[in-house]
Amino acid sequence: QVQVVESGGGFVQAGGSLRLSCAASGIIFSFDVMGWYRQAPGKQRELVATITRGGYTNYADSVKGRFTISRENAKNTMYLQMNSLKPEDTAVYYCNGQIFGAVHWGQGTQVTVSS
Repeated sequence: QVQVVESGGGFVQAGGSLRLSCAASGIIFSFDVMGWYRQAPGKQRELVATITRGGYTNYADSVKGRFTISRENAKNTMYLQMNSLKPEDTAVYYCNGQIFGAVHWGQGTQVTVSS
């Protein structure tokens, strides 16, 4: 069974940094695409960034220049380096991996940014 687990969330002051990790298990192939999404209270889940197996990246406008997505295919692990955090970045951050037409989601990790 494929499992995706996020880690690295926490509490940080505005302007600070956090690094999220996403590790997949139960799969011998690397995901075609991996992505980070977030959901703030009362809002819909939104895209943060995605990265293909080949390293092509895509970012939401709200995080461009502040967040960096990366992955290690051999470990089926993905990262999100978040710098210059703002209170509006507060949300539950989810990672997912897509392969063979299926999307596998993690349970999420809370990121809280205080002003």
